[in-house]
Amino acid sequence: MGFIHNQASPSHIGIRTVGVEKACSFSIDSDLCISIVTWNMNGQVTFEDFAEMVGSNREFDLLAVGLQEAPPCPRNKVATLLSAALDESHTLIGKVIMQSLQLYLFGLKDAGSFINELKVDKQSVGGCGGIIGRKKGAVAIRINYKGIRMVFISCHLSAHARNVEERNSQCRHISHSLFSKFWNPYSRPSHITIWLGDLNYRLQGIDTYPARSLIKQNLHRRLHGKDQLLQEAGRGQIFNGFCEGTLNFKPTYKYNKGSSNYDTSHKIRVPAWTDRILFRIEDENKMEATLHSYESMDEIYGSDHKPVKAHLCLRLRQIPTN
Repeated sequence: MGFIHNQASPSHIGIRTVGVEKACSFSIDSDLCISIVTWNMNGQVTFEDFAEMVGSNREFDLLAVGLQEAPPCPRNKVATLLSAALDESHTLIGKVIMQSLQLYLFGLKDAGSFINELKVDKQSVGGCGGIIGRKKGAVAIRINYKGIRMVFISCHLSAHARNVEERNSQCRHISHSLFSKFWNPYSRPSHITIWLGDLNYRLQGIDTYPARSLIKQNLHRRLHGKDQLLQEAGRGQIFNGFCEGTLNFKPTYKYNKGSSNYDTSHKIRVPAWTDRILFRIEDENKMEATLHSYESMDEIYGSDHKPVKAHLCLRLRQIPTN
């Protein structure tokens, strides 16, 4: 009885690619605007990177930040740095931490008066990623905010191109397990599920040098068909009913830390879109979701991954009831 499988049948098989629409008219055309960031930090943290990641635009109601391989820090240091990067425009309203796998949710200063429910959960998964610094699994926040029921999931799945089926199995296990202990047959499903993280799906059937040549020529769109996540979703194995923006940005892994050069170690890894943000609307007759941006943040150099950021605005088609 997972939270996803508690919902209506998916509107489509696999992941539907959606376009990015014109700039958001904050609070005019939408009931709720959400900024979403996922970043595998590779064990490093600086205020400057967080400030760049958050940015100067504060035209959002909620900010969800999912972190993987977050460094071991004194208590609340990451939350404190994120709050400082926001310059007090938003306040922390929810967090869930499972070692290096972390999820933070910030809202406007008056956010507390709009929260009708807030629960957190976590689910670890097997594999060799259980060492501190590379914890695999998912952490999640479920919230009813302004009458909009949302689930945010930040995950870190197993690495390596060969482990496709293992990642598929982890996705299914996470979606069935999260919030299962809170399951209530009379509760209504969430309006939207937002799933972000280092999903670790790689490129299939292409070597590193041909892939890098296409990227260098800004022809990385030709690699979309090689993306394992889109392949597996297209087979109906995972993420049925979810949406994602077009992958117009370059693959976000693996870089030489401190640069925008892809891996020059002896492994010369094939670049990949490991870091993703997906969303699923439970009933498109009741809610409209508009994606206003989906991009990598190439100017951040503190990790071997680039952060990925999205801006998503929601509008209910009917007046919510709590």
